[in-house]
Amino acid sequence: MTDLSTQRRIAASVLGVGIHRIWLDPDEAINIAQATTRGDVRDLIESETIKAKPVRGVSRGRARLKDEKVRYGHRTGHGSRKGSKSARTPRKQAWITKIRALRARLKELRSNETLSPDVYCKMYRRAKGGEYKSVAHINAHLKAQGYLK
Repeated sequence: MTDLSTQRRIAASVLGVGIHRIWLDPDEAINIAQATTRGDVRDLIESETIKAKPVRGVSRGRARLKDEKVRYGHRTGHGSRKGSKSARTPRKQAWITKIRALRARLKELRSNETLSPDVYCKMYRRAKGGEYKSVAHINAHLKAQGYLK
């Protein structure tokens, strides 16, 4: 087979790509070998005997699979964590989520008259003070105090 390195180099220069992205039609090797000038190479490019291969990017397929698993809850163990607990869910965000749930529960109990307004007020202030860590905790406390059946 003929050496087409010169034609490949000229084509790369004309197309503005690297020499490894040049595709030379193997059936037209003789015609390509006769092309000695940039003009000849341009004609071959026009007739699509010489083409530039597309850019090969980095595939996101594996990344998509991983993202899907993480959304499902997999691959989130200790070895995969970079930040601290409060970096992954900021303390303020955790507090907002918790206090909203506690206040919603208290309002629900007040609206169906399970809690009297004075007990509601007391529990509300305790919740604000950070006494309860979850809705289950506040329910347990209310049950222990005899406010819930």
